[in-house]
Amino acid sequence: MHRKEKIINLYNILYKYFGPQNWWPGDTIDEIIIGAILTQNTSWKNVEKAINNLKKADLLSLYKIYYGDKEEITEAIKPSGFYNQKYNTLKNISTLFFRNYKHSYKNILGNDISSIRENILSVKGIGNETCDSILLYAFKIPTFVVDTYTIRILLRHNLIDINDKYNDVKKLFSDSLKSDTELYNEYHALLVRAGKEYCFKKDPLCKKCPIKKGGL
Repeated sequence: MHRKEKIINLYNILYKYFGPQNWWPGDTIDEIIIGAILTQNTSWKNVEKAINNLKKADLLSLYKIYYGDKEEITEAIKPSGFYNQKYNTLKNISTLFFRNYKHSYKNILGNDISSIRENILSVKGIGNETCDSILLYAFKIPTFVVDTYTIRILLRHNLIDINDKYNDVKKLFSDSLKSDTELYNEYHALLVRAGKEYCFKKDPLCKKCPIKKGGL
């Protein structure tokens, strides 16, 4: 079985076992973007606390973060950790959208994907994973998100090499699957679910793992 076939088979195994995941949580584009930044180096449970704090303070928008009081915002996002760093990233991306696109998402989506991605990646504090999370979940642009769980699972099943870079792994998915936002969304969520429940960094539950049971 070729790697492309294995990538498709892996999705089918995970989807059959876990079912649809209904990701990413968030009621607005701003909330999803803010959540994608706050979730860096922390659990989603902590992000939810920070998001709720921003909601209560009526600060859950990039426009309000752009004009808001730094101390009030950093206090709200403290549960997510690295709050000063994350505040700066939120302020930087808000500044980007305000200056380049006048805070209009229609203006953003009027550009080609590579241009949008390049602009978001230019923001200090945003790397490939966060950028692709914003593109996929907030803007519904079909681009695959590669995270730690994805790398770990693919390495353990010999689907990638230890020396493969982020874009190498991303290309494997884009070459193997049709370009589809919902598919990319679902696949990423399923990999995260498998990583959290079976493919631990230490002492993974390989014998119980649905991937192994699925014959991959």
